[in-house]
Amino acid sequence: ALLLRPGDKQCLVARSKCYLKLGDTENSLKDAEASLQNDKTFSKGLYQKAETLYTMGDFEFALVFYHRGYRLRPELQKFRLGIQKCQEAIVNCFGSPSSVKLENNEDICFLSRQAEVRKAQQKLQIKLTKDQKRMSKPERVRNPQTERQLLGELYADKAFLEKLLKDEDLMKSSTKQGMKVKDLVLGGITYLNTRTEFWQQQKPIYARVRERKLRQQRWIRDKKRKPDEVARYIVKSMEDIDMLLAGGSPEESLKKAEHVLKTIQGWTDEEVPNRSELVGNLHNCMGNAQMEMGRMDAALQSHQTDLELARQNNLPEAISRALDNIGRVYARIGKFQQAIDTWEEKIPMAKSSLEKTWLFHEIGQCYLELNQAEEARSYGQKSLQSADEEGDVEWQLNASVLVAQAQVKLKDYQAAIINFEKALEKAKLIHNDDAQQAIIIALNDVSKSFIKDLKAAEMTSASPKDDDYSSENTEESSKRTMEREGSEGSELSIETQSNERQEDENEDEEPENGDEGNEQANEESERSEGEKEEPG
Repeated sequence: ALLLRPGDKQCLVARSKCYLKLGDTENSLKDAEASLQNDKTFSKGLYQKAETLYTMGDFEFALVFYHRGYRLRPELQKFRLGIQKCQEAIVNCFGSPSSVKLENNEDICFLSRQAEVRKAQQKLQIKLTKDQKRMSKPERVRNPQTERQLLGELYADKAFLEKLLKDEDLMKSSTKQGMKVKDLVLGGITYLNTRTEFWQQQKPIYARVRERKLRQQRWIRDKKRKPDEVARYIVKSMEDIDMLLAGGSPEESLKKAEHVLKTIQGWTDEEVPNRSELVGNLHNCMGNAQMEMGRMDAALQSHQTDLELARQNNLPEAISRALDNIGRVYARIGKFQQAIDTWEEKIPMAKSSLEKTWLFHEIGQCYLELNQAEEARSYGQKSLQSADEEGDVEWQLNASVLVAQAQVKLKDYQAAIINFEKALEKAKLIHNDDAQQAIIIALNDVSKSFIKDLKAAEMTSASPKDDDYSSENTEESSKRTMEREGSEGSELSIETQSNERQEDENEDEEPENGDEGNEQANEESERSEGEKEEPG
C-alpha cells in the first residue's frame, strides 16, 4: 500500500503497530513520526507515537504526546487511559511529587520572579538527576523469585534459552537462512532482560504488592453489591446468553450460563431476592444450549432441575416452560409416549391460542409416530381449531397437513385429499414453495391410493356372489355401488360405470331397433346442433 501511495499516514500508523507488536520499537517510532510529518494534529499518529515511547520506557515523552492527543480529541478514552498509566509509571519510578521537598531558609525577596523560578528548577533538576543516576544503573535481577514474578509465563522461556546457551555444539551451528543459533538465543535473552527492566520500571515489585493489597481491599469493599448493579449484571448476562444461543454459538452460551450460575450461587439472598427463580432460568438456558449441541441427557437433566425448582417455589410460568422443554427433549430422542405425557400435563397451563396450537400439533405428531392415527387426527383437529382462532396461516397449514396424514393412515382418502388441498392453499398464501412441493407429492400419492381402493371396491361389487342372482338384482347392486362411490366424491368411478352401462344398453337396443334407432339418433343430434346455433 505504501508503494502505491507513499507517505500515507493511515498505512504508516498500521505498520508502526506491527513493528511494535514485533518488539521493533525503533522502526515503530520512525513510522509514527512519519505519519505526523504533514499533519501534526493527526490523532492516530499522536497515539501511536505515545504508545511506542511508553513501550520504550520514555514515560515522560509519552505523557507529552498523550496530553497533546487528549487536547485535540478529549472524547477518546484511550488518551485519558494513556495519561493515567504514564503517571503511574513515573510515580512508580521516582515516587510521588509530594515526596520532593524544597527548602529555602534565606531571604529571597530581592530576587526577581525569573530568578526564583530558575533556582527552584535547578534544585529540582539536581534531585531528579540523582534519582536518574540511581535508576540509570539498575541492579540486575538476580533473585529468581523476583525475576519469575516480573516475567510471568516468559520466565520458562528465558530459562530454556539459557539452558540452550550451554550447549556448545548447538551454539556453533547455523539455521538454513545462514543465521547463527547463538545470535538468535542471545537476542532472545537480551530482549527478555530488556522487558524485565522495563516492567520493573513501569511497575516495581513493591508497587505490585501494594496494588494487590488495594485490589483486595476494593474487592472486600465492593463485595456487597448494590441492588441496581446486581440487576444490571443479571439482565446483561441473560441477554448475552440468549444472543449467543440465537447466533449459533451454543458452546459459548453454555459457558456463559455456567459462569453466571456460579457467580449467583455465591451471592446472598439479600443481594438476589429471586435467586431460586433466576437459577431455574439459567438451568433452562443451559438445557437449551445442550440440546442444540446434541447432549440430550445433559439437557434433560438441566430442564428437570428447572422443573423441580419451579415446583418448589410455586412458579406456574416456570413449570410450563420446563414441561415444554422436557417434552421437546423426549421427542428429539424418540420417546414419544413420555413426550405426550409431559405435554398433556402442560395443556391446562397453556394461555394463548397460539401456544395451544403448537402444543396440540406436537402431541398429534407424536401420536402419528406411534401409529395411533385416531388420536393424531383428534389433536390435529384441535390444533387447526386453535390456529383458526388465532388467525395464524402457517399453523393452519401445519395442522391441516397433520390431519390429512392421520386420515391417510385411517384410509379416509377423500377427507385427506380435501385437507391436503386446504393446506396447499395456505402454502400458496404464505409463498412457501417447499411446502407446496411436498403437499403436491402427498396429494399424488393419496390420489393413487384412492383410485386403487376404488378399483378394488368396483371389482368386488361387479363380481357375482351367487349364480342364481337375476340381472335385475345385479343392476340394482351396481346402482347402489355407484351411488355410494358418488357420495364419496369419485368422479372417475361414476364416469366409468356410466360408460359401461351405456355400452350394455346400446348392445341390447341394436338388434331390436336396427337402422331406425340410428336414424332417430341422427335426427336428435341435428336438432341439438340447431338449438346450439340459436343465440342465447
